Amino acid sequence: MDRIKRISTELLEKYPDRFSVDFEENKKIIKEIAVVRSKILRNRIAGYITSYIHKASIQNEHEISGSDDEEEVELEKGSEIVEEE
Repeated sequence: MDRIKRISTELLEKYPDRFSVDFEENKKIIKEIAVVRSKILRNRIAGYITSYIHKASIQNEHEISGSDDEEEVELEKGSEIVEEE
């Protein structure tokens, strides 16, 4: 695991409720809770955390409404089979 992912994972485990999908806010939080001497490294960590949380929130939305999507896919597959016959 590379350095950015490792540090980001550690911060997310220690402070799971502090971060959000707002990149600028995540940069400020990292500045408060960690000593990162490099501006570039801090930005990459904040970007990774922002991306991770955004993907997790999208995944949660899909899981909540997932049953409806699966039914639509089954209906689409069924109509394709009818068209082929």
